[in-house]
Amino acid sequence: MGSDGIDTPEERKLCEDRAVNTRSEFPHRVSRTDHLWIEAPDGCRLAARLWRPETDEPVPVILEAVPYRKGDGTAAGDESQNAYLAGHGFACLRLDLRGSGDSDGLLADEYTEQEQEDVEFVIGWLAARPWCNGSVGMTGVSWGGFACVQAAARTPPALKAIAPLHFTDDRYADDVHYRGGCVLGLDMLQWAVSMEAYRAQPPDPDLVGDEWRARWRERLDGHEPFILPWLSHQRRDDYWRVGSACEHHERITCDVFAIGGWVDGYRDAVLRMLEHAPGRSRGLIGPWGHTSPESGKPGPEIGFLQELVRFFGSSLRGDDNGFWDEPQLIAFVQAASPPATSCKTREGHWVAEAAWPSPAVRTAVLELPDGPPRAVRGLQHCGLDAGVWCGDGGPADLPGDQRPDDGASLCWDWPAEAPAELLGHVVAELELEADRPVALAAVRLCDVAPDGASTLITREVFNLTHREGHDRVVPVVPGEPMRVRIPLMSIGYALPAGHTLRLAVSPTYWPWAWPSPEAVTLTVHGGRVELPVRTGEGAPPLPQWGPAEAAAPLESESLHAGPTGRTLTRDLATGAAELAFDWIDHRTRHKATGTVLGERNTARYRITEGDPLSPEVECATTVELERGDWAVRTEITARMTCTRDAFLVTTTLDAYDGGRRCHARRWTHEIPRDGG
Repeated sequence: MGSDGIDTPEERKLCEDRAVNTRSEFPHRVSRTDHLWIEAPDGCRLAARLWRPETDEPVPVILEAVPYRKGDGTAAGDESQNAYLAGHGFACLRLDLRGSGDSDGLLADEYTEQEQEDVEFVIGWLAARPWCNGSVGMTGVSWGGFACVQAAARTPPALKAIAPLHFTDDRYADDVHYRGGCVLGLDMLQWAVSMEAYRAQPPDPDLVGDEWRARWRERLDGHEPFILPWLSHQRRDDYWRVGSACEHHERITCDVFAIGGWVDGYRDAVLRMLEHAPGRSRGLIGPWGHTSPESGKPGPEIGFLQELVRFFGSSLRGDDNGFWDEPQLIAFVQAASPPATSCKTREGHWVAEAAWPSPAVRTAVLELPDGPPRAVRGLQHCGLDAGVWCGDGGPADLPGDQRPDDGASLCWDWPAEAPAELLGHVVAELELEADRPVALAAVRLCDVAPDGASTLITREVFNLTHREGHDRVVPVVPGEPMRVRIPLMSIGYALPAGHTLRLAVSPTYWPWAWPSPEAVTLTVHGGRVELPVRTGEGAPPLPQWGPAEAAAPLESESLHAGPTGRTLTRDLATGAAELAFDWIDHRTRHKATGTVLGERNTARYRITEGDPLSPEVECATTVELERGDWAVRTEITARMTCTRDAFLVTTTLDAYDGGRRCHARRWTHEIPRDGG
């Protein structure tokens, strides 16, 4: 995604409307080459943009490799980061992946072997430039973060350091497709549709000349929906192992600075990297969503680009700046606050751990009380107050008051007699049974205030047919108790005295998890909750950060900004509910080139109470590019439903050259359900 589709690509790094100081004075003057070609060994031309400090000395290079159009899609934000880093003595290369932006070829899927080979080749190509000192680093948000860890696991000699943000090292465990072995109703189809639109755009005629239409036709003719391979591999098989750096943690010996956020869907990978990568590593987890920390939402923002300069300075050119003398993990511990679906700044405080796993985090155990088994029959509407899986901190991203979902769940409460800080993974170990062969368990930990408001702390969903491993399906034996251990998403949270911890368990959680094919009654016989309680013993001092700053983005102007957000409607007569996400609605003009970019991106999630076969997801993305008499538009729609035995997906693609539709395709897929 990963879920870059939450933000428009060009807005991922922008400083607009955020507390970021823009700088224009740096130790080095910066020159920018807007376009250059790098020819891969098979003759495919890869397009790139380059920033270099004006110096006669060779310098390290920092690479970012993503499929979001360096010439216009991410151009404004790329300038903010890369001009800043170049001003501090690093060359920066922004690469369009094969088949995206202005590069040749086809983008057949996420994170393919071909993509990884291209990135590895470019690393070697950069190291051999006369203006490079032979040391290469990588950074990037989401897809760019994936590219960092995937490249590190291939061990190219010149790659000395990576700084991945909002990424995963395990494509099955916590990417946009599955969580806990459950098909993600939320985001999987939406992200597939977004990527269909982005990769179906043409190269820029100003760069490739009259052949742009032929190159565009090649992309459109070679286009196959991403959703087909994603949904055809419902277990953790070899398909997902490709590009999962966790398969070879031992190979990641370069320096690692891993960054995540508690609102983001990818935060667990930071702690895994600190625990398993054998080289030097540090981690940073803030309150943010899917954005870079210098412009992070919710705040507080930090001077993150200064930290990148320190990290790459130490790792790529040997600066004696103390970066590696500081704590291995710095994390934001969120303060208890009333539930709210949006938040400009999150209350809380920063903490430091000298090492991770930390000896200062102990396990406290809460036992479920003895008593007769408790059962709940799943309500299909449970989960409508969940918020998004991977938010950017924007309006209505966050989960609201959990009491409606608590009421559809089995709940156990423990009053907090003393304050406690949680840092790491809460684990629920439960003895339970289900009355159907295919079932899931959604587990949430909530903070219940004295006034009754229930704030989500963390959660996870788990496919019970995967209880013996995500690489196999073992049907549930109805009525037979089973013991399952479910680590919840990592978290930093301060629970005050006088509040109550609540464990909530349900067999439904729409639209996060696609419902089981039959209504399920889940029975819990007992269990325990393991809490990662931070004692603070021996905590090292926190480093002092400067204010958030960046170089000025390329100048652009907004031509249109429509309303975005999340709405829920219910039909009280039929029991139908629709959760509507209006992600993006904007048009922007880059002033330097006159290029206009437009995007409209929506998703609709529908379900009817009492009918586990009623879920329906509809997504639509339209992207536009205009400049002078060049005007192109791509429209993608998709609809996903199910039967008892299969998922049904219909995808349409329409491309327009000027006002004329020049390409139209339609795909219909019926994909068997495999234990979910």
